[in-house]
Amino acid sequence: MADDDKSKPPRGAPHTPGRGGWLAKIAPGVRKLVTRKETPDNLWEKCPDTGEMIYRADLEAALWVTPAGRHMRIRPALRFAYTFDGGRCRAIALPRTPDDPLGFDYGKPYRASLATARKTTGQVDAMAAAFGEIGGVPAVVLVQDFAFMGGSLGSAAGEAFVTAAEEAVKRQVPFVVFTASGGARMQEGALSLMQMARTTVAIQRLRRAHLPYIVVLTDPTTGGVTASYAMLGDVHLSEPGSTIGFAGRRVIEDTIRETLPPGFQTAEFQVERGMVDRVVTRKELPTILASILRTLMMGRSRLAPV
Repeated sequence: MADDDKSKPPRGAPHTPGRGGWLAKIAPGVRKLVTRKETPDNLWEKCPDTGEMIYRADLEAALWVTPAGRHMRIRPALRFAYTFDGGRCRAIALPRTPDDPLGFDYGKPYRASLATARKTTGQVDAMAAAFGEIGGVPAVVLVQDFAFMGGSLGSAAGEAFVTAAEEAVKRQVPFVVFTASGGARMQEGALSLMQMARTTVAIQRLRRAHLPYIVVLTDPTTGGVTASYAMLGDVHLSEPGSTIGFAGRRVIEDTIRETLPPGFQTAEFQVERGMVDRVVTRKELPTILASILRTLMMGRSRLAPV
């Protein structure tokens, strides 16, 4: 081999271009334009029922309802956007409560769990409230966020419920609550159970003011929430397929030693047995809510202060 050929790789050897390759050598600025872009991690969502991968933009356009009809869990911001006219509303400030009244530790400090939930969700606790109009009817809406520690009912959530109910009484408007919870928050012990009574008292104030209290049960609504304010509404609506009950299916079957019927504790099952008035799709909810509120308020909502 001639001396001037010593720098060439042997025939058949893989080509290993220098840093940047030939394109970078002849046009350094071009390489940035043709570099492959990373695919966003959240471009696709998986349907929990069918396993089908759904393009996220299509899912958002369908209000987070899959082609199979599964109403996926959504956060308060989207719930407000889908419920209020044009998505326009005013947030209601909710009071802060002591973070860890019992100094609870269950392998890790309760304060650490709260900090993680707040960082992950951007919420202070499991409730968010706002005031706006639904079909032209002013209303206060409270949304329970399952993403925050399973939407568990603790002191902060109870205080939020009472505050929102009092705001409805103050404004003389209906109170609409979207429930989503695994039950009472065990880290607050008896204090969390006390919220069941406190929320019930708040509902009685609405009754005395002759204001509608509407509950929209979403997936899942269970435990102490079902045993209190979730089942005290004037009207109970639910999104399709939502799990609604007190104890879980496995716990009940182990207790009574019997196999429960198919579809047990679904919204459709509860409608058949009179626990829920109607199953309503997410797209239909604003229209149905507006019709109910107009009927129950009988025109009084037009006088509500804004």
